[in-house]
Amino acid sequence: MPAHLKVNCDRSALVDALALASAVVPTRTTTPVLTCLKLTAKDGELVLRATDGQISLALAVPSVEVVGEGEALIPADKLGQIVRTCEDSTVTLEMDKNVATVKSEGSTFKIFGYDPKDYPAGRDPQATGAFEATAETLRRLIARTIFATAVENARFAINGVLMERKGKRIRLVGTDGKRLAVAAGGCSGEGDMTLIVPSKSLNILVKMLGDPDSKVVIGKADGQAVFQVDGAGTLVTSLVEGTFPPFEDVIPKDQDKRVTFDAADLATAIRRAALLTNEESKGVRFAFKGDTLVVSSRAPEMGEAEIRVPMSGYQGDGIEIGFQPAFIVDALKVVDGEQVMIEMRSPQKPGVFKVGQEFTYVVMPVNVG
Repeated sequence: MPAHLKVNCDRSALVDALALASAVVPTRTTTPVLTCLKLTAKDGELVLRATDGQISLALAVPSVEVVGEGEALIPADKLGQIVRTCEDSTVTLEMDKNVATVKSEGSTFKIFGYDPKDYPAGRDPQATGAFEATAETLRRLIARTIFATAVENARFAINGVLMERKGKRIRLVGTDGKRLAVAAGGCSGEGDMTLIVPSKSLNILVKMLGDPDSKVVIGKADGQAVFQVDGAGTLVTSLVEGTFPPFEDVIPKDQDKRVTFDAADLATAIRRAALLTNEESKGVRFAFKGDTLVVSSRAPEMGEAEIRVPMSGYQGDGIEIGFQPAFIVDALKVVDGEQVMIEMRSPQKPGVFKVGQEFTYVVMPVNVG
């Protein structure tokens, strides 16, 4: 392949692509080439590649005119900073003898790069057991589970999201030991597959799912997960090691109190009550009785709040139960606009928040005195 890469790019599209690819680049490494992006201009297309050794991303940049085919290896941070500061709508990027020249109206930058041959060899993995879901389905399922995933927990398996495919259904599960989120949706194809995908990888994948109607092919290759997003690119990630906890056992089956709310209305009430909580008094009390839910909080030397929310169709005896407000709001945000059912048993047992068969959220109660 000729070594003289030259492309004319829409600045806005290039800024977005560089930001996404740079999210894969490691912030600390003893290998300088890993701080770079590999650019390949070929067959009228510009592809950015990035890797941190665990995640590899190949991203197609839209709105590009390829003037000269070739490859380049350029430090990600400087290239991104420079393109963001360019004011013209078009940016020209040219590579000659490992020196990149970035031009826009009134400005020229030269960046010293590396030999593209020094970059880890990228290949297109052959995924096995592949199945397909829409970008919108996958984006929704990730949003409804990733917020509940543990951060740097010693139990490695819960540092990722369980992705479980059975036939034409896909289910994602996230937990941090105090709460559990399960989201389900449809997919195409037959067969079963189980993956535990790192949260960082899913955060990057979500940013690739711009077109809700685009198709995403999900498969396994060499012990890694492969996500091929139609029209955007391919993400390959190592999987989280370990066994995911038996989450089905955590979902209560004997709840005898239930009521349905508009998720947005309930979230507003909880946010207001949470204004008068602090580190010592994090919990918010939920008192369900008759036709009213009273959400209240009290913090010593600060004050107290009481928010009344009308409710209809409450089933069961009255109950008072405490929850950490942020845990509930996190879940209500990702089902905004939906009707959410709350199921309870006692003040010491987990509460369950449900949206039909598509979303189940189990959260442990807290003592509010």
